[in-house]
Amino acid sequence: MPTGLFHTRYEDDEKIFHTLWVRIWMWSFVLFLFLVFPFVASPLSGFFGFSVQHMANMIGIFIIGAHGLNLLTGFTGQISLGHGAFMGVGAFTSAILFMKAGWPFWLSLPAAGFVSAGVGMIFGVPSLRLRGLYLAIATMAAQFIIDYAMRNWTSLTGGSAGFNVDRPSIFGFALDTDLRYYYLILVLAIVSTLFLKNLLRTKTGRAMVAIRDRYLSAEIMGVNLFKYRLLAFGISSFYVGVAGGLFAHYNLVVSDEHFTMWLSIQYLAMVIIGGLGHVLGGIFGTIFMVLLPELLRIPTEILSNIYPNIFAIFGTLRELVFGLVIILFLIFEPDGLAARWHTIRAYWKLWPFSY
Repeated sequence: MPTGLFHTRYEDDEKIFHTLWVRIWMWSFVLFLFLVFPFVASPLSGFFGFSVQHMANMIGIFIIGAHGLNLLTGFTGQISLGHGAFMGVGAFTSAILFMKAGWPFWLSLPAAGFVSAGVGMIFGVPSLRLRGLYLAIATMAAQFIIDYAMRNWTSLTGGSAGFNVDRPSIFGFALDTDLRYYYLILVLAIVSTLFLKNLLRTKTGRAMVAIRDRYLSAEIMGVNLFKYRLLAFGISSFYVGVAGGLFAHYNLVVSDEHFTMWLSIQYLAMVIIGGLGHVLGGIFGTIFMVLLPELLRIPTEILSNIYPNIFAIFGTLRELVFGLVIILFLIFEPDGLAARWHTIRAYWKLWPFSY
């Protein structure tokens, strides 16, 4: 009896969903997110002790930004420690255009992505001469420069206090509740995931992967290193700029305190834990990093009756756990959660004849 997949055409090998069974599972999962999850979020919130709907919205926003960093670091091999600042550029751009310039939300949000892409490409220019740790230091400098501008350009950004942002509306439909905003975030997260997956199947995506694997060989074969590295910075920053615009309108206030160096490190942790070079890596890593503090809070609240000062220790404990988790993943699972998922799925695909 034949087992496995036997492709005879290149087009079949490049399909996103290889079998009908996978398509059914994916469509079922999408329908669950649209039709079922919003109605079970409230009961789950009472069970876990935190707002599941809020967590889902935050996960969706950060998935978009994580996809951008994964494209740059995981698929192109360019390390960035400035994506927190690029997200801030998108947040302030969308908020300023929406609140001060009177732009509609459906224009201010993509404008936030394009402005962030422009800023990211400017700071991506050194990528032609710098790689590895040196490029990481250059992008970290971008974080400090942009953070300084957001804090001190008070006439535009409001300084450290920032300014309030209203919930938007699209063609008269007000996104004034977490549930309504959830559907917008979900649609954009799905679109961004599909775009990234399809981008990697194009000439541009293959050039980026070639640069990551062997940039000298890619250059010898005619790949324009500067063009595709700069393009990777632009697309990556566009992703995180859109995430910043969504975050600003969802959080209802935009301030430089939201987009510090810690956010850039969190983004890098998301793609490392999720799996560099895997589209699913941005999703798994974001879910893990967003839920981890809330899951740590549950035993903290239980222990608060015995140790009243446990909440004072929790802030330090969170950073300690984050650091330990990253170290453990780098040692025992360097390919991330996505690689582990592929291993588990491959095992059960031919079970019980896994040999």
